[in-house]
This record gives sequence, C-alpha cells and structure tokens, in this order.
Amino acid sequence: MLLKNATLDRIIAGEISVVFRVWKRPTVKAGGTLNTRKGVLAIKNVEQIDRGQVTDEDIRNAGLGSRDNLCEIDRKGDFYRITVKYVGEDPRVAMRQNLDAVELASIREKVLAMGDWATEYLREIGRRPNIHAQVLADDFGLEKLKFKARVRRLKALGLTESLRPGYKLSLRGEALVKIL
Repeated sequence: MLLKNATLDRIIAGEISVVFRVWKRPTVKAGGTLNTRKGVLAIKNVEQIDRGQVTDEDIRNAGLGSRDNLCEIDRKGDFYRITVKYVGEDPRVAMRQNLDAVELASIREKVLAMGDWATEYLREIGRRPNIHAQVLADDFGLEKLKFKARVRRLKALGLTESLRPGYKLSLRGEALVKIL
C-alpha cells in the first residue's frame, strides 16, 4: 500500500488513523505492519465495506474534510477501510549503518545463498544509482515487479535504499560489495 508523504506525515503526527483503498484483493492485513519511507505503520484493521458505510468519523480520521474527497472512488474493485497507526522508525535505517565485520560476513553468506542475481543487482545499483526500476529490470531481462521484489529482499538486509527514481546502495551495501 503506497501512501503519499503528506499522508504519512499526518499519520505520524496522529492526525490520520484511517485510509481508504480500492483493491481487487488487500495488500496488507490486520495485525501486520507496513514499512514505509517514513517509518513503520501498524495495520490495526482491514475491512471491506460499501462506500455508503463510510461514516463522518471515518472522513475526519482520514483527514479528508468531506465525503467528496474519498480517494479512488471510480476504480473497479472492492472498497476497504484500513485503520493504521505509526509505531516507529524503520529498523532498516539503522541496519544500513551497521558495518560490523562479523555482521557483514553473515550478510555476505545470505546474499551469496540468494544466487548470482543478488551480487549482480548490488553491483549494478552501485554503478547506476537513481536509475528507474523499469530500466534496470529491462537490462536484467526481467519483469519490473519481479525485479522490484528481489530488490526488496536486498533492502530488507539493509543493503539498498529506495530513491525517486531508482535505488542506491546503503553504506552497508557499499561495504558488502567491496568484500563480494
């Protein structure tokens, strides 16, 4: 679930606790968390509802001002009300700074176990930061969604950072590439 920076800022400030989405199937689930570029959100509730069930309180909690501002109203799919709460900083941010030699050796083994693609992706992202994911995916002969899913695996290890556009290596990623 992608959220705009302004929305994330208002969730962090406690001004927004509800978001609405139209989905063919939910991309988050109640009890889970969502790592965003501004921190981690707890997903309290995901409920499929009819648009007519949106209450005035929901509108206020979503920071929409009026019913006219409901997002994605004309899209096809099921309408969902998602209750969210900011729970803290993204732990991957601190992980990106961890350059401990023992930790790097452990991460090296994990990356090598992923297969040759992992090392190739890290080296290419290091050589070409800020390149659109579609361009990189095309260069690797992959569909963009598959490419991005693989990069998320590297990001989960604190090796890459998302940019607009593209990616870059974190300090940890740069250190790892030197020992690969």
